[in-house]
Formats: sequence, structure tokens, C-alpha cells
Amino acid sequence: MADTNDIQAFVQPYQIAEASPELNRSLDCMARSFAVTDDKIREIINEFHRSMKAGLAADDPSELLMIPTFVNRRPTGTETGKFLALDLGGTNLRVCQVTLNGDTTYNLVQQKFTITQEAKSARLWDFVAECVGVFLEEHDLHPPPGRRTIPCGYTFSFPIFQTGIASGNLSMWNKGFTVPNSVGRDVVNLTQSAFQRHHVPVEITAIVNDTVGTLMTSGYSHPDTQLGIIFGTGTNAAYWENLDKVGKWSGDRKGEMVINLEWGGFDNATSVLPYTMHDNKLNRKSSNHGLQVYEKMISGLFLGEVVRNALLYLVDQRLLFNGRSSTALNKSYMFDTAYMSEIVADDSPDLSSVQTVLESTLDIPPTTLIDRKVVKNVCNMIGTRGVRLSAAAMSAVLLARPELLENTISVGIDGSMYQFYPNFEQDLYKVSRKFLSEDFVDNRLRLHLAKDGSGVGAAIVAMTVDQERNAKQS
Repeated sequence: MADTNDIQAFVQPYQIAEASPELNRSLDCMARSFAVTDDKIREIINEFHRSMKAGLAADDPSELLMIPTFVNRRPTGTETGKFLALDLGGTNLRVCQVTLNGDTTYNLVQQKFTITQEAKSARLWDFVAECVGVFLEEHDLHPPPGRRTIPCGYTFSFPIFQTGIASGNLSMWNKGFTVPNSVGRDVVNLTQSAFQRHHVPVEITAIVNDTVGTLMTSGYSHPDTQLGIIFGTGTNAAYWENLDKVGKWSGDRKGEMVINLEWGGFDNATSVLPYTMHDNKLNRKSSNHGLQVYEKMISGLFLGEVVRNALLYLVDQRLLFNGRSSTALNKSYMFDTAYMSEIVADDSPDLSSVQTVLESTLDIPPTTLIDRKVVKNVCNMIGTRGVRLSAAAMSAVLLARPELLENTISVGIDGSMYQFYPNFEQDLYKVSRKFLSEDFVDNRLRLHLAKDGSGVGAAIVAMTVDQERNAKQS
């Protein structure tokens, strides 16, 4: 792409020489609506900084939440020991035993349990306790000498308001969970009570968000880590902030603390985000209408649905697939973001992978090469917007600590978009060079995959809590 501050840079590549003028006009209009120019990114960064400051000063649901996590010790990579970790996500519960080797490396033994529909709607806490009991039995794990319980870190991937390092009240359910009598209650207490009912000798000593886990995992292997990000099914970030900037923190103001941004809810009012009719259609039909707007524009759960909406818009104008669709394409969330990755990566002359996705997977009637070019172009428009918005948020958070940019900074990232979407990491570097400076990005910025970070990070936080306890007792 040429001058990324010129709207034509986002329009011209999507014109198709052999297409009708009517189709090219529609593609032109669509490309303009998804464009994120450099000036737009600067506007987003400025709004990010304003909302970050407001969220650090006071709790306000209309701003970035900026939740203090009570995590205030950076890992050094020299810590050792074995620790248990639970990672409760939207699909799976992972139970892990993490061995920290003291040389910035770790070993992981883990078991995944698919969360049943019954657990999602009724008996989640007992389900967690039963799975942990199975893991302890199968791996013959017992409390360390002189202790009655095994210390455990708990990654909880749902919105909570933390009240301590090992306590947090559930704000709301998402990801299809509806467990009753849980919202507003301490999820550590709910889980711990289930452990007691099932005689599981485990004590949760720390609860962390999955992005905090990613930050801490990266920090163990790369002690200069400043930011942890999830670019996956959903998106969020956590970073180290000086406590003297956290106006709403009532404790000691010395040192740093990890702040959970909950940045998926940035600009829910869509005052600066490039929000289109296709985003609005998704938002209208979503269970959390009007919330997590930014997340819906960049994360894996939603990108394919935005593409589906845009394609159907062209179908309805009889500009694509000769006005025909299919049962699969007509159904919400059937255009998986994984299809986008496959389509964007297809450079064959006849776009054979695109053809396979459309005709074999989505059962669309035989497609023309122009149809396939249109579909690839729409995927590229929406994917490009996603990565540019992702780079804008990453840049905004790093620029919030300008004093650190003179040094090498690592960013730990986990998630399927970062791992599997074509050129995602490369484009994060490329876009952020404009806003963080070429010198910093080329010489001092290091992006790292923090795979399985959410589980390992919880164990690392549990380790730091255990060390503090032991220091106080000795």
C-alpha cells in the first residue's frame, strides 16, 4: 500500500479491471467505509489516551475500565518451583502444572476439559472442581510438605471487578454462559466452595485475567515485557502502569501495578472508530448489543460475520454470485474467520482455495473468477482494517509510557489472529512504525508469541504471592 494517509490507498487495490462499473462503484464505497487512514489512527490514539486517563482516575463504564489487578511484582525469569494453574475460558477448562526452571524457561503438563452445556448454564463450579480432582488423581499430585493445600493461580476469562489478588466479583457473563446466582459474587469463593464440597485440596492464591497471564508469561521469558495482548477469539490487553498515575487506587502509590484495560469496550459510542452498516448489523443482532464494539471490529469471533454481512449486501444488489446465496451463507456466524485467513492467503491464478471455501464449504452455486476476486477483496478490506485498528491500540498503550520507549520493550501476544491470520505480526510492526517511530520499532520493539500464556501466567502470579507469604512468615 502506498500513502496510507490517502484514502485512495485503501480503495484502488480493490477495483477489478474486468468487473462492471456498478460493481466497482460498490467496492469503492465499501472500501472507503472500512478504510483506516494514518490520521484516523492518530485520532484513535488520542481518544485512547483520553479514555485511559479517565479510567485510571475513576470507575466509569463509558470509559476504558482500567482495572487494577493487584499484581505488582514483575517476574525476573529466575524464579523456580512447581505451581498449579486453572484457565477457565469460553470453550475449555485447562488444568496445568507449571514448572518454572529459573532460566526464563518453563515446563507445562496440562489437561483440557471441554466445558459442557450443562456446566455453562448450571453447574460450572462443581464441574471445575471435578476436573481439578481428576487432574490431581491422574498426575498423583499432593500438597507440598507441611501444607494442607496446593497453591493455585486461576485465570478467569470473564469480566470481574477485582477486590484483591485472590478475590473478584463477576461483572457479567458472556461467551454463552448463563450460570445463575453468580453475577455480583466472588468467583474465587464460588470455586473454592466447590473444591471443599468435592474434597479437592487446592487453594486459589491468585486470580488473573487471561491478558494478565499473557503479560506475566512473556515477562518470565522476557523480563522487559511491558504489555500483554490477546488477539484471538476476543481481544484485550494489560500493561504495567506507575501507581502514582492511578487516581482511583486507594492503596500505596509506590511502584507499578498491572492494569487490565478491557479494551474490547473502547469507544462503544463509536465517536472515532470507523463503524459501518455491516458492523451495525452484527451489533444489532448480538447478545451484548452496543458493548465491546471495538472487539467486534478486530477479533476472530466477529470478523467473519462482518465479512458475511458485507457479502450479503453485495448479493442483495445482485452484484455477487448473480444474486444467489446459500443456506450456510444466510446463517449467522457460518462464515468463520478461519475462512478469511485461507481466502486472503490464496494467490493462485484462479483463486482455487477461495473457490473451495465458497462452493464446497458454504455450498454457494458455481462461482466466477470475478466473484472470487470480490470475496478476496472484501476479506482483505476487513482484515486490513482489523490489523490497523489492532496496531492503533498497541501503539496507544506503549505511547502512554513514553519514558520506556528509550529501552528495548517486549510485548507478549497470544491468540489465533496473531498466530494464524496472514502477515498479522508483520503488519503490526509495519503499521506501528508510523506512530511509535521507525527507530523504536526497528531496533527496540520485540513482539513475542506467549503461547498458553493465560495458564502459565496464573502460575507465575501464584508463585509471586507464595513468595510474599513465605517472606512474611519467615
